[in-house]
Amino acid sequence: MIAFGCAVTDIKLYERFAGPGITRAAEEDSEILPFSSAGLGDATIFRNYNLLLEEASKLDDLEALVLIHQDAEIVDDRFCEKIRRGLSDADVAIVGCAGAIGVRNIAWWDGSVTFASFAHRYEEYGGGEILGATFNLEDAPPGARTGEVDVIDGFMMGLSPWFVENIRFDESLGQLHGYDFDVCQQVRAAGKKVVTEHIRVIHHHSLELIGDVEGWMAAHMRVAEKWEGKLSPSATIPGDWKERTRWAEARCDAAMMQANAAELARDAAVLDMERQLDAIQHSLSWRLTKPLRWIKGLFERTDLASRNGSGRAGRPQR
Repeated sequence: MIAFGCAVTDIKLYERFAGPGITRAAEEDSEILPFSSAGLGDATIFRNYNLLLEEASKLDDLEALVLIHQDAEIVDDRFCEKIRRGLSDADVAIVGCAGAIGVRNIAWWDGSVTFASFAHRYEEYGGGEILGATFNLEDAPPGARTGEVDVIDGFMMGLSPWFVENIRFDESLGQLHGYDFDVCQQVRAAGKKVVTEHIRVIHHHSLELIGDVEGWMAAHMRVAEKWEGKLSPSATIPGDWKERTRWAEARCDAAMMQANAAELARDAAVLDMERQLDAIQHSLSWRLTKPLRWIKGLFERTDLASRNGSGRAGRPQR
């Protein structure tokens, strides 16, 4: 039996997104464990998820516990099948829909992202959707693959019975950020695996990806201190903290320079296209064909006006 858990702080968000998605994905025997912490000032996602783990540990025949954010919507009709497939290896403790390797801190996207089958749907600027690189497999880049990763994006996690019995979220790390990186490291330190599967989930989220920057920074530092010297060599920058600080500063400056270079390249490309357009518009062939373009435009306007029921092109019928 697969159970579903959601830490609900906004019932309207849950009813719009997580609730319908869980209903779509759940099987007849699935347990749904929404936990509401609305009005509890000291509630954190770490604490809420631990309470859900305690409830799930009481269930008989548990195959997996799915933890999902209240603003995330499952849209995969084969969701439970894929969760089972991801956890079919006894060494796997966590399955997600997006993950990366070479991750050193809670900014998992700074690693090498190997799979991302989620969509980011936002409401600003009239609304829109940004698809993860592997949301549609036919559009996936050549290097995309499911399988073992260092860290998954924790907005949707499928957890094995072993995880439910043996792992807990570290409530000392903060309010919201870094829980996914931390539990992935706990799992890997215990000799278990974290994997990705092609599971489609829509994350309904503002374009402001980090609403609490100070809280994110504090969690970043706490998690880094906790896992100091414990990550695999491939995910660790060598040297003492001073060397790593200088490396991080240099990397940040290099990234800013690359961003500036990309902006300059964009401006140069726009300028080049403007020059090409100007050259075309002042060419002899452009001037010679101007009457033909005018006639073509007149016919198009006349045709449009006739389809709209106008008596004359460009004028409404009186």
